[in-house]
Amino acid sequence: MKPDFEELVERHSAEIFAYLWRMLRETSDAEDCFQETFLRAFRSYVRVRAGTNYRAWLYKIATNTARSQWRQKKRGDAYTIQLDPDRQADEMSTADRVEQKALLRAVAQAVEHLPQQQRAALIMRKYQELSYAEIATVLECTEAAARAHVYQEVKRLREQLAEVEVTV
Repeated sequence: MKPDFEELVERHSAEIFAYLWRMLRETSDAEDCFQETFLRAFRSYVRVRAGTNYRAWLYKIATNTARSQWRQKKRGDAYTIQLDPDRQADEMSTADRVEQKALLRAVAQAVEHLPQQQRAALIMRKYQELSYAEIATVLECTEAAARAHVYQEVKRLREQLAEVEVTV
């Protein structure tokens, strides 16, 4: 038996929004995609079979919506993570703060330059805690491919960050 659509929205809206924000890194874009995601879901809900993995189905719609949004943005307008390492500034020397800011910038840039599919897989696994089976459903790949996407991107990030030399 299919749950009411409103029940799905209530159950999954917070995690879908968090996922979209992590994908797009901009609140207004995430809000737009969030609305578009649930609008698309509502329109197609009558065609969804009972027993479907509704969570994965919503993530798939959200992923496709985020991809469309991402493509519309010029690459030059790519988002950077706005982190404030100065919150603990009282306990850090100036050199340490400069080094920390440089490292945070490197991490943000590395994540943003991941290929879209692998970035989505990494965020779904590490932040949204989806299973590999759910990720495979969302990305329309095998479970082994979903594992490989996450593994390869974690490995790539580690390699990139190991190469980062922070100079003061």
